[in-house]
Amino acid sequence: MRKKKIAVLAAAAALTLGTVFSSYATSKAIEDAKKKVSSMEEEKKKVESTLKELEGKKSDTAAYVKELDRNLSALAGELTKLEGDISQKEEQIEEAKVELETAKITENRQYEDMKLRIQYMYENGQTGLLESMMQSESIAELLNRAEYASQITSYDRKMLEEYRKTRQEVALKEEALKTEHQELLTLQDSTKAKQSSVKTLMASKEAELASYETKIASAQGEIDQYNADIKAQEEHMARVEAEIRRKEEEARKAEEAKKNQSSAGGDSTVKKGNTNFIWPCPASGRISSAFGDRSSPTEGASTNHKGIDIPAPSGSSIVAAADGKVVISTYSYSAGNYIMIDHGGGLTTVYMHCSQLLVKEGETVKQGQTIAKVGSTGYSTGPHLHFGVRSGGSYVNPSGYVSP
Repeated sequence: MRKKKIAVLAAAAALTLGTVFSSYATSKAIEDAKKKVSSMEEEKKKVESTLKELEGKKSDTAAYVKELDRNLSALAGELTKLEGDISQKEEQIEEAKVELETAKITENRQYEDMKLRIQYMYENGQTGLLESMMQSESIAELLNRAEYASQITSYDRKMLEEYRKTRQEVALKEEALKTEHQELLTLQDSTKAKQSSVKTLMASKEAELASYETKIASAQGEIDQYNADIKAQEEHMARVEAEIRRKEEEARKAEEAKKNQSSAGGDSTVKKGNTNFIWPCPASGRISSAFGDRSSPTEGASTNHKGIDIPAPSGSSIVAAADGKVVISTYSYSAGNYIMIDHGGGLTTVYMHCSQLLVKEGETVKQGQTIAKVGSTGYSTGPHLHFGVRSGGSYVNPSGYVSP
């Protein structure tokens, strides 16, 4: 009996010591986990500070790129105007050349006519005078005939002077037009040089922007990893604490009440709209880049094309493909000026690279309403509309919804 009692006491002591050591181990595990979480939180704050700084630099650079994009659009407009002015000036120069040639011919003809009359009067002057005297019935008639001959000579001289003056004026006009033409060509070269300089600077800033995005993505990846590690440690602490509570409950009770858990889930479906879209760019029916995989047309442009590109003259109208509400009307360094319209039923349309936005967020638009103008802002190789369609939050091929 005594031996049995001793054995029971020994078993109880072993159980008690096991519980004590187990509680000590779990408490130490919790303390270690808390230290790890604290350390990771500090490192996470440092990365978040770096991320905030990078976001600020990215924002500043994006604003600068937007300004450069605006300058490029302005310079393109100036070059278009200069080309028109140069063409008009060249037409004026050609007209002046024709006028000058006509004036020269008229002057030469008048000069030749005058020479013939002077020669005739010189060679036949005496005979003509005697004939006039003989044929004149009076001295007054004779004087009238002499005066007539003098007036013809004066007229010839006057007309010759006028033709010479006209020729000189036309020649001066031609020289002035040529000077103005040269000035326009010089201004055109200067504007092209500015355009080239801005493009070079913009390429540099876009590369800088891409670098910031890479660094931001890396920093965000570190933060995500810290969040995952912190969550894992917190879950580990929760499990340890749950284990402690379970063992304490076992010490108070012989059995642990079983708990039932129930979970309910649902499903959701995206209702597709039944919207009839119209072609969004009336000025052009051509598609220069289709939906899907492609080679990047310019640095920064996607190789997985999420829409269709419709080339059109800068300033051409862009219309709403269907009735809807404008949910985005802003600028992006990659998409340039762009608009997104919600048509309901999970369908939205996107219009990118605009030179001008004519509607604002929150506005309701009608099908066919002009909402923007074609441009070449953002990552673009020339004036065109990038048109995209989203169904249920994912981009789909717009060719299944619109056709030229």
